[in-house]
Amino acid sequence: MKTFFTIITALLIASSAFAQDEFTLAKEGQAAPDFTFETAPGKTMKLSDLKGKVVWINFFATWCPPCRKELPHLQKEVYDKYADKDDFVLIILGREHNWEEVNKFKTEQGFTMPFYPDPKREVFAVYAKQNIPRNFIIDKEGKIAFSSIGFNEKDFEKIKEQVADLLK
Repeated sequence: MKTFFTIITALLIASSAFAQDEFTLAKEGQAAPDFTFETAPGKTMKLSDLKGKVVWINFFATWCPPCRKELPHLQKEVYDKYADKDDFVLIILGREHNWEEVNKFKTEQGFTMPFYPDPKREVFAVYAKQNIPRNFIIDKEGKIAFSSIGFNEKDFEKIKEQVADLLK
């Protein structure tokens, strides 16, 4: 089974240039599509409420091996570094997950970063058709500065550099 996931991961990484064009709806340089998400059960926020901040949007699923590989990097190398910055927001959305599922996953994995549900893919559907993990970096003007599909450490370094530049 592990070999199967390794092969699938390699194929996703190898095809990410194609996937970027074919399955990505929100493109770099464009205004980030606005969306509403739950910040707590029954409480919502809009992406547009965060204008003036650098926003990192991550789409994941608990069952996704590349997502599980990426999330510890996101915790240690991004959230822990920028959590106290007023001009940075991290939004991690569990594609097809509810509050119970994202909270259970967060607790089991020992994460402190914020996780939010996207149970019907409503937010994901505005940004992409398929493939996770996905990251979208939104600049302070509300434009998509960078996006990625899948996880590999080299691309993750590029994303971190982009965020550091935007926060200068």
